[in-house]
Amino acid sequence: MGRDGQPKHRQEARELKRKVAVRGLYERVLIICEGEKTEPNYINEIRAHYKLHTANVVVRASDLGTAPIQVVKYAEQLFLEGDSHHKLEAREFDRIFAVFDRDDHLSYQEALAYCQQATHLKNNEGQTVLIIAIPSVPCFELWLLLHFQDVLTPLHRRDVYLRLREYLPNYDKGSSGYWLQTMQQLPHAYRRASRLAEIHQPEDGTQPWTGIAQLVRYLVALKA
Repeated sequence: MGRDGQPKHRQEARELKRKVAVRGLYERVLIICEGEKTEPNYINEIRAHYKLHTANVVVRASDLGTAPIQVVKYAEQLFLEGDSHHKLEAREFDRIFAVFDRDDHLSYQEALAYCQQATHLKNNEGQTVLIIAIPSVPCFELWLLLHFQDVLTPLHRRDVYLRLREYLPNYDKGSSGYWLQTMQQLPHAYRRASRLAEIHQPEDGTQPWTGIAQLVRYLVALKA
């Protein structure tokens, strides 16, 4: 018998029904970010803007460290083990994204390769779940800069910041509000990011590239 005196199978059915009612009827997504504030803030602003349920779209910073391979490994660990303190059950997601920068990280290539080879994960419905790498070369701020101008040649992080502040004078890493400040230019960012994807590969690690466009497109279309 269940805790309330009802047959266990009826209790489990009720609990499952309540859980489905709480989350939306669309994919369950785990997004792990290298940064503690900048990327999570931006992604959560998209989630809130499109009213995506927090039970479907979970955004966390890596607890293992900021190196790309640590971000990827934490995404895998959280998926497999869950987090009882934050009411995350093990294997409850349909898709995993790992968001990290190239910068000068030594494990950048290793992280990309690990994501490509990680085909062993299955969720609680028996479906294969991939870890999708969302890298940016050199950094996340390239994505924001693409809303305003083309970037076709390599830039250091500090140069990306300098250019970005021509359009967002008060830009400060770790702050929030940049989704609303840039969303009108989103079509331009998509177009410029697509052009980079046509001429460069993220594995190169030296030429400007960003996977944030892929993640944003996915989130925008998630509830459609």
